[in-house]
Amino acid sequence: MSQDDDTAKLFRIRKTMSKMLHDRGYIVTQADLHLTLDQFKDKYGDAPTRDSLTMLHQMRDDPECQIFVFFEDEPKVGVKPIKKNLERMQKEEVSRAIMVVQQCLTAFAKQALNNSVNSTGGKYKIEQFNEKELLINITDHILVPKHSLLTPQEKKALLLKYKLKETQLPRIQSKDAVSRYFGLNRGDVMKIERPSETAGRYITYRLVV
Repeated sequence: MSQDDDTAKLFRIRKTMSKMLHDRGYIVTQADLHLTLDQFKDKYGDAPTRDSLTMLHQMRDDPECQIFVFFEDEPKVGVKPIKKNLERMQKEEVSRAIMVVQQCLTAFAKQALNNSVNSTGGKYKIEQFNEKELLINITDHILVPKHSLLTPQEKKALLLKYKLKETQLPRIQSKDAVSRYFGLNRGDVMKIERPSETAGRYITYRLVV
């Protein structure tokens, strides 16, 4: 892959990540959401390192809740980057992060990641995405309906309204591509809106399991 191709690839990946964070409820500027390739090059150079693309955003409704996005330079990520990222999270008191990797984590890195997260009692959460998963934003696809996460209050109201237990709702796997895009946890409920020729729109709900 030429340098120009790699730069264009990183531009697409970072733009998808900006939209993902926005859809999760984090503050992302309009400039970042609508960034052009030329603007990306002006900001990060014609041959940006992945480390230079690191992102830090805060939640719209809770400024204390922040998330890091780390883009890893090594094709196969070992233990050292895991420790480095976790140390930065602890130092800056950021409990959530996303690691974007070119290929994969080594077996030792996966174990180190699990050990690090478990040793903190679940205080820190680090998600992992492969670069190729972010080249296209799946939520922009015409066949993917609009998804939105219910707040705990909205979930409670939904269950009361229909006199349901949450286990009676249709399900969606936490490993589903849309679940991962929104960073969903087990027990979350998604509202899914589809166009309907008769009703204008058709709404369903799914429990993340």
